[in-house]
Amino acid sequence: MGFHKAKHKKFLSSDEAEKLFETVDETGHSNKEVAEIQRKRRAEKGNAQDVDPLSNTDPSGSTIDRTIRRTAVGFVVITLIVVTLAQTSCGVIRRVTTGHLSKEVNITTVSRSMRNGIGWGNGFTSFPEEFSVEQADESSGVVEVTVIDTTSNNAAEAFSSAQVQASALSINALLNPKVHAVIYHVNVRVDDHGNFLHNTMFGFLRPVGTVRNFMTFIWTKNTSDQGVNFTCQITGLDEETTAGIRDKLQANLVLSKILPTTQGTEDQKNKAATTANTTTETAGSK
Repeated sequence: MGFHKAKHKKFLSSDEAEKLFETVDETGHSNKEVAEIQRKRRAEKGNAQDVDPLSNTDPSGSTIDRTIRRTAVGFVVITLIVVTLAQTSCGVIRRVTTGHLSKEVNITTVSRSMRNGIGWGNGFTSFPEEFSVEQADESSGVVEVTVIDTTSNNAAEAFSSAQVQASALSINALLNPKVHAVIYHVNVRVDDHGNFLHNTMFGFLRPVGTVRNFMTFIWTKNTSDQGVNFTCQITGLDEETTAGIRDKLQANLVLSKILPTTQGTEDQKNKAATTANTTTETAGSK
């Protein structure tokens, strides 16, 4: 019995344990002076203080929701600020670096516009990375460039993107009173079977194939007393490519009228055959 009583005295009762923990702070000391010394020592060394689960000021988990909310709100605000600054800086850089072809046309301004893009509508029109400027001279009034499209998968996609690019460059250049013509050549890379080759691996790997002329846009400007007329002529498309593009863009009436057609040739053949038959019948009746 004596042994059990001595062993029982080594453990605190629930009331004794509660009283003891009431005097213990986050430093683990019940003595206030010792606790203050320990708190200063930890502050000087930069050691984090342990969280006391029985503390009324900061019990474990009592402020974690506020911490999470503050962190989330701070992250969202910082992200929005970074995105806004990035968009604003990109827009300012583009406007500063873009050449104003309506004011000055030369090799440098045209190359800069092809490389950085041109303001078109409410945004910018970008051009293929592979390009060359054959001529850009205000004395001759002609701007001629060549691009290699490596992003389109087929002829319809190449035509769709090229006509936007050609229009943006041409209209901007033709606004210069000393420029009267813009020639925009579009080349593509094809394999041995004539299929279009395009960039892979998110544009990091460029295709290696035969460079073939796909089409050419010729924009001209005619000035008269009644105003300014812009004319666009598309050349270089073969009949098979034209027919394929027309089938895919048949819902677009404007593009359908712009594309060259072989219907006139067929009408001439039918008319010639009808004339020949009429002549034969007339000769037989005589």
